[in-house]
Amino acid sequence: MLTSRSSGSTPEGSAPPAAPAAGTLETRTHVALLQGLVASLLMLAGSVGVGWLAGSSALIRTQPFIVARTSPVGVILCTVMLCVGALLLLRSWLRLAQRIQVWDDAARPVLIKALVLWSAPLVLALPLFSRDMYAYIGQGRLMMQGLNPYTNGISALNNYYQLGPDTLWTEAPTPYGPLFLWIEQFSVWASLGVPELALIPFRLAAVAGVALLACFVPRLASLHGLSPTRTLWLTVLNPVLLFNFIASGHNDSLMLGLAVAGLYYASVKRPVLGILLVTASIAVKPITLIALPFVALLWAGSAAGWGRKILCWLATASLALGLLGLAGLVNGLGFGWVGALDTPGAVWMWFAPVGLTGAILSAATDFFGGPGAAVAGVVSLIGKVVAVGVVLLLVLRPVRSAFGITVLRRTAWAFAAVVLLAPVIQPWYMVWLLVLFGIAGIPDGWPLRTIMYLTAFFTLISLTDQLSVFQWIPIGIVRAVAIAVGVSFALYLIFFDKKTKVFFRHREGYLPGGAQWSEFARRVRHPGRR
Repeated sequence: MLTSRSSGSTPEGSAPPAAPAAGTLETRTHVALLQGLVASLLMLAGSVGVGWLAGSSALIRTQPFIVARTSPVGVILCTVMLCVGALLLLRSWLRLAQRIQVWDDAARPVLIKALVLWSAPLVLALPLFSRDMYAYIGQGRLMMQGLNPYTNGISALNNYYQLGPDTLWTEAPTPYGPLFLWIEQFSVWASLGVPELALIPFRLAAVAGVALLACFVPRLASLHGLSPTRTLWLTVLNPVLLFNFIASGHNDSLMLGLAVAGLYYASVKRPVLGILLVTASIAVKPITLIALPFVALLWAGSAAGWGRKILCWLATASLALGLLGLAGLVNGLGFGWVGALDTPGAVWMWFAPVGLTGAILSAATDFFGGPGAAVAGVVSLIGKVVAVGVVLLLVLRPVRSAFGITVLRRTAWAFAAVVLLAPVIQPWYMVWLLVLFGIAGIPDGWPLRTIMYLTAFFTLISLTDQLSVFQWIPIGIVRAVAIAVGVSFALYLIFFDKKTKVFFRHREGYLPGGAQWSEFARRVRHPGRR
C-alpha cells in the first residue's frame, strides 16, 4: 500500500540522487531559499523598466521609472535583470528539491516558506509577461458605465488606449464569468480611477488562488497515496506558475484554485461543496465547465451504475447552472459569457499544433488564390470537435480500477485535450495541466523530464514574448537581449550546471518519490499483476 511519504529510495540501476548534505533541513535549504528570493527581487527590479504600465499612469513621469523606461541602457539593464532573475528562480526551484532530499512532513514548512519568500517580490512588481490585468480594468469600467462586457469590447470606452490593454481586448467581448466581472467592477470602483490601485484586487485574487492550490494540492495527493510535499514542490512552487499567476496576475489562479478545492471535496464525499466551489471557478473563467461531469462521477462513486451516474450528472448540472443563472440574473447579463467563450481562440500561436497547422494551410491556400481564412477556420473547428469527443469519451468510459485517482487523471486529460487541440496555447494553460496532472501523479523518468523541459521552455516564452518598451526604443534589440540571456542561462542549467543538469538527463531516481508513483501507475494500468 502506498503512503503519502516517499522513502527517497533509488530504483536499481538508476542514477543515485544528489549526495546527502550535512546539517538540518533548514540549514541545507537556506542557500536555495535565499537564491530564490534574490531572483524574485531581480525580477521586481526588472519590472520597473519593462513591466506593464497604463498610458495614463503617473509612474511613467516619476523616477526611477523615467530612467528605466525611456533610455535604451535602462531598458536593456532591466531586461537583463528580469531574465537572470527568472532563470535563477528556476535554478533555485531545482536546487531546493535536491537539498530537501526526503519528501516527508518536515519539508512542508520549508516549501511554504519558499512560496512566501519567492512570491512576495512578484506581488509588488509591475505586471510582467502579460497585460491582462489592464484588460480586467477596462472590463470593470464597462461594468461601471452600465455597458455589457459580453457584447462590447474595451474600445467602447473613451480614451481606452490609455488603459493599457492588449489590442486583442479592444474589440473582443470578455470570456469571464459573473464572479470575476464583480471583482473587476469592485477593483475599478475602489481604485478611484488610479490604475496602479486597480491592480491590487487582481493581485490579491491571484494570491488567493495560489493559497488555495497550496492548501488543496497536497491534500489531494495525500488522499491518493502520493507524496504531498513532492507534489506541492512540483506544481505550486513551479516557476511558471509563479510567473503567470503572481507576476502576471492572471485570473486563472483563482479559477484553478477553486476548481482544485472543488475536486478535493468531491473526492472526500462532500459533493455539494465540491459543486459549489467548481461553480465558483466557472464563474471566474468558464473553461472549468469541463470539470463538472468528473465531479459528478466522484459523487456517484466507484460502484455506480448508469442510472446513478446520469442522476448525478443531471443534479450537478442543475445546481451549477442554477447558481450561474442566478448570478446572471443579479448582474443583468444572464448567460452572456457563453457567446464569448471563443474569444481566446481568435488568435493562434506557433507552438500550438492546431494553430500552426491552420496557419500553414491558410497560407498555402492564400498562395493559390483560395479562401485561406476559411481553411484555418475548418482546422480550428476540427480541433474543437475532436476535443469534445475526447472529453465525452473520458467521461463516459467506465472506470475499472483505482477509481478516485483515475477520475482525476481523466479530468487532467480532458483539459489537456481542450488545450492541445486549440489554436492558441498560452503559458498559463500549461499551468492548468501541470497542477491537474500533478494531483494525479507525475512519474519519475520521461514524464518528470517533460515537466522540466516544459518549465524551461515556457519560462523562455514568457521572457521573450511580452515586454513593455516605448516605441522609440528598438524592440528588436531588447528582445534579442532577452533571447540571448534567457537561452544562454537555460542551456547552462540543462547541459553544464553540475547541480541541475541531472534533472534533464535520461535517468531516474534523482528526485525522491517518482519511483513510488511509477509503481502505482503500473498497478493501475495492470490491476491483475503483482
